[in-house]
Amino acid sequence: KGSDDRGRALRDIEQSDLTWRALSSLNVFRLLVAVSLLVLFFASGDPRFFGERYPALFSATAAGYFVFAALSGVTIRMRWISAAIQVVAQVTVDIAAIVILMHASGGISSGLGGLLVVFVGAGSLVLPMQVPGFLAALATLAVLAEQLFAQLFGGPASSGNYSAAGVLGAIIFAIALAARPLARRIQASEELAHQRGIDLANLSELNQYIVQHLRESIVVIDSNNDIRLLNSSAAALLGIDTDRQKKSMADVAPDLDRFLTAWRTDSGVSGHTDVTLVNVDQSARISVHLAPLGSGFGRHGPVLMFLEDASLMNARVQQSKLASLGRLSASIAHEIRNPVGAMSHAGQLLAESEGLTTEDLRLTEIIRTHAERVSHIIDNVLQLSRRESGQAEKLQLRPWLEDFALEYTRTLELQEGEVSVVSAEDGLIVHMDPSHLRQVIWNLCDNAVKYGSETGGIMVELRAGQVARSKRPFLEVLDRGHGIDAALADKIFEPFFTNRQGGTGLGLYISRELCELNHATLVHQPREGGGSIFRIVFADGGRWQRLSE
Repeated sequence: KGSDDRGRALRDIEQSDLTWRALSSLNVFRLLVAVSLLVLFFASGDPRFFGERYPALFSATAAGYFVFAALSGVTIRMRWISAAIQVVAQVTVDIAAIVILMHASGGISSGLGGLLVVFVGAGSLVLPMQVPGFLAALATLAVLAEQLFAQLFGGPASSGNYSAAGVLGAIIFAIALAARPLARRIQASEELAHQRGIDLANLSELNQYIVQHLRESIVVIDSNNDIRLLNSSAAALLGIDTDRQKKSMADVAPDLDRFLTAWRTDSGVSGHTDVTLVNVDQSARISVHLAPLGSGFGRHGPVLMFLEDASLMNARVQQSKLASLGRLSASIAHEIRNPVGAMSHAGQLLAESEGLTTEDLRLTEIIRTHAERVSHIIDNVLQLSRRESGQAEKLQLRPWLEDFALEYTRTLELQEGEVSVVSAEDGLIVHMDPSHLRQVIWNLCDNAVKYGSETGGIMVELRAGQVARSKRPFLEVLDRGHGIDAALADKIFEPFFTNRQGGTGLGLYISRELCELNHATLVHQPREGGGSIFRIVFADGGRWQRLSE
């Protein structure tokens, strides 16, 4: 059992970082002692501080001690030899060198013997069991031997000071014995710290695992609005990489940073109010919920941020909305369409009457125009109400776009090149109901043609590719119309909003609803040089399957 305890103690010494740190610190002290003795020896004149009895022996021993300390630093750093062997060997050399230097300086009265207390005590903190007692005995015997040697061979002026040597030996033994309980406490503290470190690492790993596998998108922000933690779901939603942790939110998502700053500074801003933002790659609309972390910090401390794709929330309630619209549309069809049709027919008959003045004809034209507008509104609402969740299919985007551009050009009898596919990557696959995608792109192209014709030329471009960060496919419709006023950009997707005479205000609303029904996102961007860009960012295949479950 004793041999097992010694073996376990030696293994603990080898595996302990504290042991190697103690060896390094002790060797630094060893180097300082050697350098200091050399400097004091060569810098002082007669009489010398040290080495006055045997100067040549002192200088040679100090120089050799310095070389030994330098070599010890290499072996400690590289860990070529086991820690226990290095401690015993190095402290043994320390004892021999100090005793020789003490002898060359006039014996124990030189005061160099006090260094033995330091080296033996330091070795006792590291070595297990009976080894510290052996080192103390070795140091004491070396001091007594030096006194005996000086008395026998040092000449008439030399006399042994055995009382001082005995006191020094007693101090060395006392330090060695007292160091063992201290060493045990240090070792126990290190083992406890090591175990706590393992527990903390396990808890951190568990926390990372739980956070990364949560369905919710979570971001932890510190008081400086720097990202401390985010899971893969949040990284994908923000369109960034997971290695962006410990980055500033202002660099990753400026809109979120502005909202977070406003929430911190203004207590009237609610952290539970949905704030819809567009992420960095224009692929999702995000709803944000904030929850302060810790006590005593309030809004100025760390914050837990929950993110949710607003398009997914809208898709979840889409079925209930369509059911309500379906019931409403049945009533609209019978209660509104028939009277509107009668009014339109009566207006046409009235316009054919003889003897109408120019003012009367203008009034009949107003009746006809608004009757058609109401009829279009009814058609759009009925069309949206009949839409089901759709059957998503894998579509090769490039050939689909080329077929659509040809069909649209022929249907509207446009000139060649007025609607064109300017760029589309080969092999790009999207997941969407083909009829939904066709209706959305047709509506966007209709708007582009109408507004482009007002500026003197129709030039509608279709462009497809992949978002740089998230690798999600996108499709853009670009035009060179008047563009959309920045003050109105947030309203264009609202139902019945229009700034064009004769428009129903439902086209873009229906287009976005159909995109969200397919887990895609439709957003608007101003085009440099004038015009607009409408971008559809499709859900990737894995995300589609996950969201459809």
